[in-house]
Amino acid sequence: MTVSADLVTLTEIEAARKLLAGVTRLTPVEPSRPLTAKLGGPTWLKCENLQRAGSFKVRGAYVRLARLSDEERRRGVVAASAGNHAQGVALAAGLLGIASTVYMPVGAPLPKIAATKGYGATVEFAGSTVDEALVAAQEFAERTGAVFIHPFDHPDVIAGQGTVALEILEQVPEVKTVITGAGGGGLVSGLAVAIKALRPDVRVIGVQAADAAAFPPSLAKGRPVRLGAFGTIADGIAVGRPGDITFAHVSKLVDEVVTVTEEDISRALLMLLERGKMVVEPAGSVGVAALLAGVVQVETPVVAVLSGGNIDPMLMVRVIEHGLAAAGRYLTFTVRCGDRPGHLAKLLTYIAEQGANVVDVAHRRQDSRLQLGEVELGFSVETRGSEHSDRLLNALRTAGYTVV
Repeated sequence: MTVSADLVTLTEIEAARKLLAGVTRLTPVEPSRPLTAKLGGPTWLKCENLQRAGSFKVRGAYVRLARLSDEERRRGVVAASAGNHAQGVALAAGLLGIASTVYMPVGAPLPKIAATKGYGATVEFAGSTVDEALVAAQEFAERTGAVFIHPFDHPDVIAGQGTVALEILEQVPEVKTVITGAGGGGLVSGLAVAIKALRPDVRVIGVQAADAAAFPPSLAKGRPVRLGAFGTIADGIAVGRPGDITFAHVSKLVDEVVTVTEEDISRALLMLLERGKMVVEPAGSVGVAALLAGVVQVETPVVAVLSGGNIDPMLMVRVIEHGLAAAGRYLTFTVRCGDRPGHLAKLLTYIAEQGANVVDVAHRRQDSRLQLGEVELGFSVETRGSEHSDRLLNALRTAGYTVV
C-alpha cells in the first residue's frame, strides 16, 4: 500500500526562497568538460559544496527553524546527523538565536564535528549510524521539550531544499535532466516538486550508494522499508529508511532512483578533484558517479547537484588512493624471482623503462609457497591508466617474470 502524505507545493518553495534571501548563497553552476564529452551534450555541476556550512542542508534547516514559534524557540532545538544537517542546524540556530543540541554517530568525521561545535551547537554522540543518532535525538526532545528538527522528513525542510531547483531552472533554463544524491530524500523531493511544477518535461533522478540504498526496495514494496544493515563511504546519504513524507514525494514525482558502487564514488571524487578542481564529499558526488558509470540514460543538458563538500582530509587521502586504483592508475602486484644480488635493482629499472613510477616495495623471503632461493617482491606503482597497467604486466611476463 502506498504511503499517503500531503505534498509540498511550489508556492511553499517560493516562500522558502524569500525566507532564505540574504541567508544562503546563490551557488554557481559550472560546466564539466569530462562529463560533457562522455555524455555528448552540455553537463553542468550545481555547486552546493560551496554553500554556507558546506552543503545544501542549511536551506531546509533555516526554513524549519525560522518558522518556529517564540515559545518553541525558547525550548531550543535538537537534531541528529552525520555532519551536514548538523552544521546546517547549528548555523541556522546561531543566526536565529536558538540553542541547539546535535546528536552525531560515533565515528562521525572530525571536521564535521568541529564545524558543528564552531557554529555554537552542543554535540552529543550516540550509536554508529544516523538512524541510531535519530532515536537518541528524539528521546532528548521528549525528555527536555526541545524541538526535534528532522534531517529530511518535514515539509519545511523539503521546501527549503527545493529552492536549489528554482536556482537551477534560472541558471540552466535549457536543462533536460537533474540528477542528485538521495539519502532520506529531502533534497530530491524538493527538487522534484519545483521542477515538475515548472518544467514537467525535465527528468529528476535520485542516486543512492548501492550499500545503503533504501529507496529501491521501498519503491518496489510501495512503502518505506528499513534496511537490515548498510554502510558506505558516502556517510551523508547513509540512511536506513526513507521518511514517510519524502517517500510520498519520491514515489510520485521522481522519475528514477539508481545506485552506484563505492568504486564509482571514488572515481567521481577523483575526477571532480583532478579535472574540476572541486572538493566534494562522497555523498555529494554520487550524481556524477552515476553519470560516469553509465548506470542511467540521460538527456542533455544535464545538471548534477554537488550536494556537499564536507570531507574528512584523511578520508580524502584514502578515497584518492582508491579512486586511482579503480581508474587503473594505482597498481599493486607481486613478482617472484631469484634472490640474487642486483635482481631488485634490475627489476626496478625495467619497471621505470615501462614508464611506471614505483611508490612502494615489499621484500618477502619467508613464505611456504616460495622455492629455495626465491623471493617475492610486492610493488605499488603509479601508471597512466588501465591500458598502461596492462602493458606493464604483460611486459613483465614477456620478460620472464612470474607476476602474481
